[in-house]
Amino acid sequence: MRRLRRYLGAGRRRIRARLAALRTWLMTRVFLPRRSGSAALLRYAALLDGQTLNLHAELPDSLPSVDRAQLLVRRRRRRYRVPVTVYESGDRLLMDAAVLFGDEAGGLPLTRGRWKLRLRVTAGRRSRTLPLVLWDIPMPTRGPTQAMKASPLTGDRYRVSRTVRGDLRVVCSAATPAAELANVHVEHARVEVDLYLFGVWAEEPVAEFVAGGRSVDRPLFEVVPGLWRVDVPLAEMVPDPGRRQHWDVMVHAEGHHRPLRLARRLHDVRDPDRVFGMRKIMVAPQRQQLMVVEPRYTPAGNFRLTCDRGAEGK
Repeated sequence: MRRLRRYLGAGRRRIRARLAALRTWLMTRVFLPRRSGSAALLRYAALLDGQTLNLHAELPDSLPSVDRAQLLVRRRRRRYRVPVTVYESGDRLLMDAAVLFGDEAGGLPLTRGRWKLRLRVTAGRRSRTLPLVLWDIPMPTRGPTQAMKASPLTGDRYRVSRTVRGDLRVVCSAATPAAELANVHVEHARVEVDLYLFGVWAEEPVAEFVAGGRSVDRPLFEVVPGLWRVDVPLAEMVPDPGRRQHWDVMVHAEGHHRPLRLARRLHDVRDPDRVFGMRKIMVAPQRQQLMVVEPRYTPAGNFRLTCDRGAEGK
């Protein structure tokens, strides 16, 4: 039975790969060359902060001039218009646009699904609607920063895509369940953690601190709508003398059967531990016992508390 499932899975993957190759061939060899003279050719299209679409395009030579231009964003009966900038560079007309998505951020309130984008240009009394054609999707850079994959405010995901004819579109999807760390308050003898819960319903969430078979639960309370806080139970996290213990934080929310690992992933840096580094503190959580507490991030972005008694705790 397992062999059959593996065989069927491999067959489905081969079919998907062939269909994707055929789709790419049709796009690059058939549709795009025929449409390049009558469409706005996008030289750049990317989401830089998880929710702001940045566009740069060349307009076709058939447009001698443009007085006004708007970006049309639509899906089914929903339509939005965004002003864009059109200017001359040499003998070409160029277009620049920045479109913010997400009602919480003051942007376009896109619903889940695929959104089509067009460019509406006006010269005098005549108007014309141009498709936005995307030849290549920008590849991620290898520098210290990277493109964000979701909105830092809601966790909703926006993705640049294109149809088989090469038309630009934006795909909006709901946030995946996640516990996103917002802030760490390191004070004398006390550590508090703020976090957001995305993609889950939460009324009385609980944070579980786990390390080496040990587990400590603490309730979360809502500071402001959507922002939760938990007081780190330092008195119950003291390791044996001369030992270090690494505590991870798991958040349990109603209606979600799997705990959510507390992490910081909605950012654009590649090394969160170095960029978002936090200071160590020495506390006395129990009488005549000193402990060093180091909040930090793992390479995967998971939040971790390292507790060490060392020589001071002996």
